[in-house]
Amino acid sequence: MLVNADFHVHSCFSMASSKDMLIKNMAPKAKLKGLNLLGTGDAFHQGWLDIVEESTTYLGDGIYSRDDMNFVLTTEVEGKNRIHHLIIIPNIDIARELSDVIPSKNKGIDGRPKTNLSGVELLELVREYDCLIGPAHAFTPWTGMYKSNDSIYDCYEKKVDFVELGLSADTFMADRISELKDFPFLTNSDAHSPWPHRLGREFNQIDIKDISYSSIKNAFKHNKIKANYGLVPNLGKYHMTACTKCYKLINPAVARENKMKCSCGGTIKKGVDYRISEIADYDHPKHPDFRPKYVHLMPLAEIIATVYDKGVTTKTVQGKWQKLIDKFNTEINVLVDVSIKDIEKIDSAIAPAIKSFRNDELDIIPGGGGKYGQISFNKLKKQDSPKIVTLDNF
Repeated sequence: MLVNADFHVHSCFSMASSKDMLIKNMAPKAKLKGLNLLGTGDAFHQGWLDIVEESTTYLGDGIYSRDDMNFVLTTEVEGKNRIHHLIIIPNIDIARELSDVIPSKNKGIDGRPKTNLSGVELLELVREYDCLIGPAHAFTPWTGMYKSNDSIYDCYEKKVDFVELGLSADTFMADRISELKDFPFLTNSDAHSPWPHRLGREFNQIDIKDISYSSIKNAFKHNKIKANYGLVPNLGKYHMTACTKCYKLINPAVARENKMKCSCGGTIKKGVDYRISEIADYDHPKHPDFRPKYVHLMPLAEIIATVYDKGVTTKTVQGKWQKLIDKFNTEINVLVDVSIKDIEKIDSAIAPAIKSFRNDELDIIPGGGGKYGQISFNKLKKQDSPKIVTLDNF
């Protein structure tokens, strides 16, 4: 069976997360998105585990259910050198025990615990409990595994179960790195709120025998991921090298020469695009035979907001979003499966924008420095084109 899964989210206990990130809210919103399986996030936080137990029915083999939405226990951990790791856990008993075992001063405060354990130590520990582990948003300049390692084996020494790409990278970028040919890629939302433009903004389509922890583990081991769906990486907020204060896009050579300090006084952060170019073995991607298709998309409400130049949560945008959901059941159906002609019957302005995504016909001002990229469904005017700071205009 094919399921749409988003493994990386956060609960109401994580910093910068919505207080509405509760199972009772996540379940119905994930269904409207079109997901079949959702990570719980924050599964080393004992208070969150209490809520998961109280809010769900345990179906067995690691799956917890609420309102016909299936959940599997997941957590993100910040390890040594501020590297983030994504862990998928077999059941609540194991989650509670690991929470007690992993040394961390903030695990009762923040849903994403911090520990001094290295990638090697974390892998060895969680593997004793039959957990799955891999780097979270592997290329992100602040907390990604590749920010301080030139090889995944420098971090873990052994092969991990997956590599999460993050919002600023995709398969075409990651498959320029030869060592990653042996790893399945995950695309997850890292959602901090239950809105459908956050949950499942990136997700995986997986072929599994049934919805169970055992089947998830088998899918990763035997390359049963059939598609990755995610943002165009240019839209990611760390895609290009840029200033974290004024958000100017800056040539990496200029950034290095100026010791990563911008002329405005801000700090320059190396972009995912440039970091991959530093460690890439190939100029163009070389996909292994098992690598599935990568489909670029954008949350439906954000498409509507862009088309109508309104805020994502305004009545206008939410009303038009709801009208499409009422007709076609889920957001993923609208973005991926429903014919453009049928969408035109509901909203003739939104249909061409969705078609642009499906045909990869987009104009994008890239993101960087912590600011998301901007998209236009019309050809960019010459004066709107992104300007990258060089030695001549730094």
